[in-house]
Amino acid sequence: MSTDPSPTLASQTIDGFFDELSAKVPTPGGGASAAIVGATAAATAGMVLSYSIDKKSLAEHRGFNLDAQHRIGELREMFLKLAEDDAAGYSVLNALWKLDKDDPARVAGWKSAVDGAIEPPRVMLSRAVELLELCEELISTTNRQLKSDLGVAAVLGQAAARSAAWNIRINIPLLPESSHAEWNTAIDTMLTMATKLCDAIEKGCS
Repeated sequence: MSTDPSPTLASQTIDGFFDELSAKVPTPGGGASAAIVGATAAATAGMVLSYSIDKKSLAEHRGFNLDAQHRIGELREMFLKLAEDDAAGYSVLNALWKLDKDDPARVAGWKSAVDGAIEPPRVMLSRAVELLELCEELISTTNRQLKSDLGVAAVLGQAAARSAAWNIRINIPLLPESSHAEWNTAIDTMLTMATKLCDAIEKGCS
């Protein structure tokens, strides 16, 4: 029996994860929720591909679908890894937050801690958009009998993007004020892309 007191997100049961998520503990939190949604979106798209790759009527798309299946599998794993990175980044920032503002340890580690907290959701947002871009291409290369599942993958992918954006924005006030507008513009741009992609996928699957 494992004695690891902190199992990874990927190794937990669904019910065990929900128990931890709903408890009064710092992590898992919104970052893990966003990651789970992203990984679920990727897995759902992966199912669509599994029912498409060896379908004779889609033989001309087999090469593309195999490549897409590999990439989507990587994204699924990446979302789960980002959940761990998000929790680790929050833990470091939270520890420094409890110190006096003038504490040498806080002064020395603050910038690195803020960067470490904001980077996982930033990457998560980018990967969610990447997943949606792949899903859009799957409209014409996959089994139409699973169009509702591809639509679900798209909706979940957009939800992952929006969730990640919330986890970025909460930390923007901790960054230099001169960078706030640039960060918010970048997030808005990515979210606009996610919305357009999701809309296109839903329309293509209808």
